[in-house]
Amino acid sequence: MMRKAAALCFLLVFAFAGLLSGQPAGTDLDLGKTLRADYIFSGTDKETGIALAGLHRIEGWAGRRVNLDVLPLRGNGQIVMRMQDGDGEYSRTVYASSFSTLFHDVHGGISCSFSHVVDPSDILIRPCGQAPPPHEWIWKGGGSAEPDTENLIDIAIVAEGYTEQEEGLFMEDARRAMESLWAHEPFGSMKDRFNIVAVKLRSRESGVSVPREGLWKDTAVSSHFDTFYSDRYLTTLHVFKLHDALAGIPYEHLIILANTDTYGGGGIYNSYTLTTAHHPGFLPVVVHEFGHSFAGLADEYYYDDQYSDYYWPDTEPWEQNITTMKDFASKWKDMAGNEYPLGTNPLTWEGRRDAPAKVKVGTVEGGGYMSKGVWRGAQDCRMKTNGYPAFCPVCQRAIGRIIKFYTEEGGK
Repeated sequence: MMRKAAALCFLLVFAFAGLLSGQPAGTDLDLGKTLRADYIFSGTDKETGIALAGLHRIEGWAGRRVNLDVLPLRGNGQIVMRMQDGDGEYSRTVYASSFSTLFHDVHGGISCSFSHVVDPSDILIRPCGQAPPPHEWIWKGGGSAEPDTENLIDIAIVAEGYTEQEEGLFMEDARRAMESLWAHEPFGSMKDRFNIVAVKLRSRESGVSVPREGLWKDTAVSSHFDTFYSDRYLTTLHVFKLHDALAGIPYEHLIILANTDTYGGGGIYNSYTLTTAHHPGFLPVVVHEFGHSFAGLADEYYYDDQYSDYYWPDTEPWEQNITTMKDFASKWKDMAGNEYPLGTNPLTWEGRRDAPAKVKVGTVEGGGYMSKGVWRGAQDCRMKTNGYPAFCPVCQRAIGRIIKFYTEEGGK
């Protein structure tokens, strides 16, 4: 079995040794700095390994300032930062987050764990971010003159495969992506809880790499199609390079726009969204992929001829928009049988279909790539079909909960 490796980068609250006072979690952290921890995951279908690749110190903190010690979702991977207490034990959780990884146990068990100690005074923590790349704020929540990066959710829309001469094109594409996001509820009604900055990373060549055509481009974050030999799966495996390039920019979530009309993309929970900006399906796809990376939503489509046991009846998925019925009460059982409005989407795109004003929530079999044994909450949804113009009520509630988690103490 071929060994695969994946790089993951986490932005963590930077805690100073002099602040280990034993106060409640989150009250004695210096939120003026960030610790960036880079990890490499590797493994096979039978084993997993994790290694620390490096530590970086960044001025400023653009992460959430509420619910720091609580997981936003279970995810299939978690990272927890504990601070040493007065007894010398690392027992007090001061930061926790979750993410999606290839290497996980489909039954929800722990396939691998890794722990290490960070001394904030370590001379090998590399400073970075002194000279941020060219950028422009295209949305400031609340209409403030300066972006409120302390209390709002910061999204960076990043250029990939745009040369310096194509910066104007990138800015147009970034605004189109933003407007597509606002056209979908609950993002539209909660847009004052977000800031959006367009980051003009410059590529030496225009476009992105398509390995199946023997086409390799010199681009800002080295993205390419054919990830895992899937034609339309567009990703970058150079996440350290990506975060190096963005150092100095306040961001929590990433939308990377690829300068190509080839169809494809990818969204990885708490990592990034990457999508093509010039395909006719761009408007719905960028929102679909952000549903993955921001809210941890599962794909709701499935393949009758490619049935695979990705989800099992003895384990409830961590994604909030599908269920195996193992623990349906933790999902949308309270919504089942009721009708909910979808909200109006003013955008049009190729293949768009109309949707009813209200949708009745229930259980529809098929989702998470499986035609049997997994259920979704509605017949159609932005997470199922490109032509459908809205998130279903179940997904809307899940997204709204995540937005509140990032912006309200005790919110979710």
